Amino acid sequence: MYPQRFEDLISVLEKLPGVGNKTAQRYAFTLLEKNEEEIQRAIEALEGLKEIRKCRICGFLSDEDECPFCKDDTRNKATIMVVAYPQDAAAIEKTGSYKGSYHVLGGLISSSKGIYPEDIGIDKLLNRIDDSIKEVIVATSPTMDGEMTALYLDKVLKDKNVLVTRLAHGLPMGASLDYADDLTLIKALDNRRKIESE
Repeated sequence: MYPQRFEDLISVLEKLPGVGNKTAQRYAFTLLEKNEEEIQRAIEALEGLKEIRKCRICGFLSDEDECPFCKDDTRNKATIMVVAYPQDAAAIEKTGSYKGSYHVLGGLISSSKGIYPEDIGIDKLLNRIDDSIKEVIVATSPTMDGEMTALYLDKVLKDKNVLVTRLAHGLPMGASLDYADDLTLIKALDNRRKIESE
């Protein structure tokens, strides 16, 4: 019904999470109403995604080999907070209460989805643990997959002579870190605890 290029745009927008056909059409029409300068800025921002890569140390997003967190010498390098996704690190960072380093796994262990420890960045984390690392804070969301990942990390870090803690459950079960408010994240970080596995 619409010109092919417009249909192509709708098709691309539909692939975004939570966007159905009607919403994709609404977004496409909204973009169509923008002036040439605004459309050019959107095109440049999308083109810029090709330059984004994972930090070679922690896995956070960067447009260089190392992200700003890993390049910052004022951060406490003896503490590593392990998160599932970059947006989780961004949510913690927004609180301003954590000044250590991060490790982004890029997912969570989930046998139901066919995601196993070797499929996420656990090996890279283990390679980072040396005598200079004093604490690993597991900050995975309190979901079944998040808990499974936390227990697995506690198990594989036992021989590394490092304190393994977990964010306190000021976060409700089933919640995602990037949806939590700042105060909840600050309290969860302040009340983290050692992981107790059998």
